[in-house]
Amino acid sequence: MSVGKTQETMANVKNGVIRMIFALLSIAIEVVLIILIIIGMSKEFVWFSAAFSLLGLAVVLALYGKKQSASIKMPWILLILLVPVAGLAFYLLVGQNQGTRKMRKRYEEIDKKLLPLLPANDKEQQELKEKSPYAANITHYIREYSGYPVYKNTDITYFDDAKKGLESQKEELKKAKEFIFMEYHAIEDAESWRGIQEILEEKVKEGVEVRVFYDDMGSIGFVNTDFVKRLESVGIHARVFNPFAPGLNLFLNNRDHRKITVIDGKVGFTGGYNLANEYFHLTEPFGFWKDTGLKLEGDAVRSLTVTFLEMWNAVKAKDIDDVDFEKYLGRYDHKASDGGFVAPYADNPMDKIHIGEDVYMSIANSARDYAWYITPYLIITDEMISALSLAARRGVDVRIITPGIPDKKLVYSVTRSYYNALAVNGVRIFEYTPGFCHAKMSVSDDTVATCGTINLDYRSLYHHFENGCFIAESHVVDEIKRDFEEMFSASNEVTEYYKSGRGRFLRFGQMLLRLVAPLL
Repeated sequence: MSVGKTQETMANVKNGVIRMIFALLSIAIEVVLIILIIIGMSKEFVWFSAAFSLLGLAVVLALYGKKQSASIKMPWILLILLVPVAGLAFYLLVGQNQGTRKMRKRYEEIDKKLLPLLPANDKEQQELKEKSPYAANITHYIREYSGYPVYKNTDITYFDDAKKGLESQKEELKKAKEFIFMEYHAIEDAESWRGIQEILEEKVKEGVEVRVFYDDMGSIGFVNTDFVKRLESVGIHARVFNPFAPGLNLFLNNRDHRKITVIDGKVGFTGGYNLANEYFHLTEPFGFWKDTGLKLEGDAVRSLTVTFLEMWNAVKAKDIDDVDFEKYLGRYDHKASDGGFVAPYADNPMDKIHIGEDVYMSIANSARDYAWYITPYLIITDEMISALSLAARRGVDVRIITPGIPDKKLVYSVTRSYYNALAVNGVRIFEYTPGFCHAKMSVSDDTVATCGTINLDYRSLYHHFENGCFIAESHVVDEIKRDFEEMFSASNEVTEYYKSGRGRFLRFGQMLLRLVAPLL
């Protein structure tokens, strides 16, 4: 690693952090000014105070009437009742998860064009139902409520380490003939990304269409503001999701957390890893970074392509969008050796359907032998706690792996605050001692598994754009199970301690953390 590159990377981080701090301060100042104006108006005009109180009551009643988990609604209701002015301002800024009306309309319009281009795959659905009704019920739900079908003619490769995924990804990128689509929550302008960019630049010279899409908040400490311009200057088309800038923004809380690469519509990659050095062990700020991924070859890549095109075309009204989607969704001759089933799916906070959470809960509800999960953050609703707890009380071996070394100490404390509610009901909790586990997976009954971007936390389940893969009756299920078994052997089980061994102060502190968790 050259000195020049190190200095440039440090400058990127510094500039990104400065921009984030400036934007946050600007937003905070605007919120404080609004609060002061409201307080001043309330003191000056009795009618204004009464009107604002009625507004607060109306918001509380609207929240109460929402078809939403009580564990998410109640903290906001309490905050607004205790500190009406600040509570309302905070709720309007970050408490909603459906964006603005214009944003919702854009996503609805693009989905009406794209989702009908996916096959129904009734034959595959019926075949899965005959083999595993439990798995077929979940893929039926995914198709009916997100529009994504189950596929069979697809080879699936599982990577138990992000570094293996990256190497395979680079090899496939070199083979691209028509187009490359890449969408990531975080891209770091450092060694791992530069190796990819070199390949992308060569592909551009060969006439391959290359698009890169990333989330501004996720990449804010990793790239400069001119990153898009530099990509465009070498022929790589680039767009940024929801730029983080000064000013009140009701869409601020919704981030693009997806991780997708599509090559010629034939090969696709997804999983938990972003394109930054820490994911590939080039830096290890939190011990060994455990992450996983998948490679898909065959028919199911069509769903990943549609997921990318949704975000690319919906992100900004002024962008020049695609007119012909079919040219990216052509049928390719592929005869899969894998006889399993896979349903790549996407979750969208613009609607009221929480696909990611529902899939995780469905696995727990249907499990007969075991249901294992791994997540970097554990901040879940009462409904999810009930599903996991009930499965454990039925005799199902329910286990959850969380990090042994945290990347965010406050969030780690919140994660631990959920252990007791699960442990007292028989759910086993493990902390991954080698370092930070960033993988987001589940496996159950040697039959089904998931791998993707969806954490077991409020942000992933309610606020972010996410994607995942539901896998059934495949050798990959066995591979993921073996990886879980290796992670258990490298983890420290903390179930008994959090079931009964906590002191009073720790219990009280964790109770408060759980109360404010939905506000974070």
